[in-house]
Amino acid sequence: MKTLEKSLFTALRERRSIYGISKESPISDQSIQEIIEETVKHTPSAFNNQTTRVVLLLGEQHNKLWDITTEVLKALVPTEQFSSTQEKMNGFRNGYGTVLFFEDQSVIDSFMKQFPSYQEHFPIWSQQTNGMHQLVIWTALEAEGLGVNLQHYNPLIDERVKAEWNLPENWKLTAQMPFGKPTASAGEKKFNPIQERIKVFK
Repeated sequence: MKTLEKSLFTALRERRSIYGISKESPISDQSIQEIIEETVKHTPSAFNNQTTRVVLLLGEQHNKLWDITTEVLKALVPTEQFSSTQEKMNGFRNGYGTVLFFEDQSVIDSFMKQFPSYQEHFPIWSQQTNGMHQLVIWTALEAEGLGVNLQHYNPLIDERVKAEWNLPENWKLTAQMPFGKPTASAGEKKFNPIQERIKVFK
């Protein structure tokens, strides 16, 4: 993985939802894997419980995910409305790969038992660390020239995904992140007044 030359805030500003993606990548598979490994190793979690699990799907494995998702949705979406759904699925399948994000429920349950005073918070903290992992990987992939977007077809595809890749039953799917070389730019992004979103007291 080459050293990212962009500053943190430049990378954050340029992190956008890119839906036009192709089956190309400006970086190697090894570099993509290293981004994920560094993220999973160094992203913080409550009590350092390290609940997030990540699966990287490339090539035919990536295609298979979106074929599965298409099959599941086809059984649920009315036929007359399915064409737009199929178009979305084709767009994701056109990408180079997909990152799947999970939370290990067995670890969460274990910490809930170890620290009963905080047990109601561990599921919330779990989602927070998963979101941090998503942001770091998204920003890093974008900084390396990839287009990325984030999807949530869980829990509809959960069982099929676990069965297809023989994943532990206690891994709970939280998000799917298709990526590839951008073929279109992001749309305009509007921002609410920052003064309404931040308060400073001195």
